[in-house]
Amino acid sequence: MRYAAKWPEYAEQWNGMVVNPDRLSEFQQIAQFAINHKDRYLKVEALTLVKWYHIAVIHRRESDADFNTYLGNGEPLNRVTRLVPKGRGPFPDFETGAVDALKFDGLTTVVDWRLEKILYYCEIFNGTGYANRGLPSPYIWGGTNVQKPGKYVADGVFDATVMDPQPGCAPILATIAALDPTVQFTRES
Repeated sequence: MRYAAKWPEYAEQWNGMVVNPDRLSEFQQIAQFAINHKDRYLKVEALTLVKWYHIAVIHRRESDADFNTYLGNGEPLNRVTRLVPKGRGPFPDFETGAVDALKFDGLTTVVDWRLEKILYYCEIFNGTGYANRGLPSPYIWGGTNVQKPGKYVADGVFDATVMDPQPGCAPILATIAALDPTVQFTRES
């Protein structure tokens, strides 16, 4: 999956995105949690150059923002990971594990964090299985009008009938930006 082919799709989806009305307060709470813990995410940003709000949305998706878990898959920090990516850790704290996960997935080499690129790397971080099926990733679009049925219910196990209940990265990002005026996205053109 190449960024040059995907970014126009992300831009169109973002421009047309509407958060499901029954989930607005949920996204407000999630975004406020991220903002309240911005200092922890900024520590990771300083070591990786990955934007703090990008780290926050991945953290929410991978482990419901539990600081006792590994950013790469939500497993406990105090043991070696058993899920993909396997064999990572243990880690002394969230920040150390987060740096490892971001390096492991190549995000620390990205220098231009436009909005569409953040969405692309959210999908890359989670996996390209949805794109391979022609579906918008619920990892990105969960809780919006862009989301379609279909979910990987386990590593490599897809169920076309399941609607992913988890909040997507895009509506979390939009809500963070609405609440924190320091968050301003550069867009692809």
